[in-house]
Amino acid sequence: MAFPGVVKTLQAEAAKPENRGYADNGIQEFKDAAASYMGRVFGVKGIDPETEVIHSIGSKPALAMLPYAFINPGDVTLATVPGYPVICTHTKYAGGEVRHLPLLEENGFFPRLDKVPAAIKKRAKLLYINYPNNPTGASATVKFFREVIEFARENKVVVVQDAAYAGLAYNGKPLSFLSVPGAKEVGVEVHSLSKAYNMTGWRLAFVTGNERVVAAFANIKDNVDSGQFKAIQKAGIHALEHPEITDAITAKYKRRLAGLVKVLKEAGFKAKLPGGTFYLYMRAPKGLKGGPQFKSAEEFSQYLIKEKLISTVPWDDAGAYVRMSATFESKGVKDEARVLAEVGRRLADLNPVF
Repeated sequence: MAFPGVVKTLQAEAAKPENRGYADNGIQEFKDAAASYMGRVFGVKGIDPETEVIHSIGSKPALAMLPYAFINPGDVTLATVPGYPVICTHTKYAGGEVRHLPLLEENGFFPRLDKVPAAIKKRAKLLYINYPNNPTGASATVKFFREVIEFARENKVVVVQDAAYAGLAYNGKPLSFLSVPGAKEVGVEVHSLSKAYNMTGWRLAFVTGNERVVAAFANIKDNVDSGQFKAIQKAGIHALEHPEITDAITAKYKRRLAGLVKVLKEAGFKAKLPGGTFYLYMRAPKGLKGGPQFKSAEEFSQYLIKEKLISTVPWDDAGAYVRMSATFESKGVKDEARVLAEVGRRLADLNPVF
């Protein structure tokens, strides 16, 4: 659930007559809070809240709308896989093409931008990245973001960094793309309140960064929706002003993921703590000793749900992997341990072979 202060703010603001009606492209107070949040949490200074921030009814619609500002028939969106497919789907709706950039474990789950063919680079208009990454859990580095900026400059590509999980970082301070010099010249970052503040379903996010890209998104958005309910935006302001909420959420997920890694290792899987997100991404086995063999992650995932009642998401885009999530419901730390122990009990007899 969202934290009590966020819920109470929504309750109070929903009763105020000044919050009825359309919000259009957002209330200025939310934009101000978002700019301050970027400085406080990520060290990104100098964001103009009037021209370099705009809210969205969740990050998914932002990713869906951005291609309509930049993609014409024949243009290309470069997008990492495995990954969230929305920007790719709408690139195709706009008549564009998608070039997938595989995230391979041997490359730290970063795309090889140097492998993009020259003919594709000439037609590329958008580069979509997502760090901390869903599903791999990989966290970006300053070095990688510098490579992205240089690539965008050389090829005149707009970067869209999906930062939905940016607050959930396990290896030090959260890193923003916009904290790297030159990033604001080439793109934007999309932040969601769903993961960082347990506001899933409230539908609130913001796009920030390059003024012209923000304006282009705002132009599309203004012709698609009429803005999120002002009371929800004001509850979002309360959230952004209390980053300690994210600290508590991060500690919970890190604890759960560490416990899940331990359980999986004991069962014979090659699991390790991710750099961020609440996901655990691990290679699917080729089969089970003395048992069934699997041609894909899809087959292994089907086996787990049917035979062990364990739900995973399979990915076969860049090798065979499954994604587990630490978002299960529990009544406290002891109950978490009970759930994890049950996972271990169900996996104990598998004997996976890689």
